[in-house]
Amino acid sequence: MAAEVAVVNLNTGVIALAASIAIAGTAFAAAMAEKAIGIAGIGAMSEKESLFGKALILTVIPETLVIFGLVVAILIIGMAG
Repeated sequence: MAAEVAVVNLNTGVIALAASIAIAGTAFAAAMAEKAIGIAGIGAMSEKESLFGKALILTVIPETLVIFGLVVAILIIGMAG
């Protein structure tokens, strides 16, 4: 019986690790994208100040990637039962 408890805990740990990798991977990818977009946005605003709104919107768009990662993590946890 003690062996079964260890297997359940290992399975739970692997599921949690998979969900955390889904979120962490998308968070790192979004951060890299936001960095590049932010640099370009600052360069564009130095040329023309009226581009602030567009640059702000473009820096927020990669955050949808993290939302998709969260959905995948919820699906992983949900499929585990």
